[in-house]
Amino acid sequence: MARKTKAQALETRHQILDAALAHFSEHGVAATSLADIATAAGVTRGAIYWHFKNKADLLHEIWLRCDAGLDDVELEYQTKYPGDPLSVVRSMLIYILDATAKDPQRRALMEIIFHKCEFVGEMSTLQDMRQSLLLECYDRIEVVLKECIEVGQLPNNINTRQSARLMCGYINGMMENWLFNPQAYDLAADAPQLVDAFLDMLRLSPTLTTGPR
Repeated sequence: MARKTKAQALETRHQILDAALAHFSEHGVAATSLADIATAAGVTRGAIYWHFKNKADLLHEIWLRCDAGLDDVELEYQTKYPGDPLSVVRSMLIYILDATAKDPQRRALMEIIFHKCEFVGEMSTLQDMRQSLLLECYDRIEVVLKECIEVGQLPNNINTRQSARLMCGYINGMMENWLFNPQAYDLAADAPQLVDAFLDMLRLSPTLTTGPR
């Protein structure tokens, strides 16, 4: 019985997250109330408060759920490209752009983050969470870039922190611009070329090096 109750609670949690994602995507975060989400999920507001503190907590959990499989994808590419960390980076960046174009949940989340959420009021706490996660992302990217340096795939004096910032800014910018006008071009089809152009910059830009090559 306990296992059934736990399974039901998990199902309710996912129903709430799905309803919140749909409403945030269609109406925007500010225009969506917890009552709207409760009605769409077929639960009470009390059920929402049992699982989540507020809309910021809901959106944060949606983000974490959407990113939950990225570690498995990275491990898959590490297995596919042993001793070739730059190919892992390339594959991951292409995957992120491709998933933004093809995965409805990831696309909806990115639309919300970039175009349908104001980070003020209760949502300011989400901004603090995202800033912390972004710093962690910089650290993880730096680790991989240093692995690329060790095997001779990037210049040994490249500024890894600056490169990590540029990578996040470049990929986020490509997603944001495409989501604003998806008819402008095919993000999934263009992803390999877009990523290769960025990696060329890492390999060849003298501005990114911290000293003589």
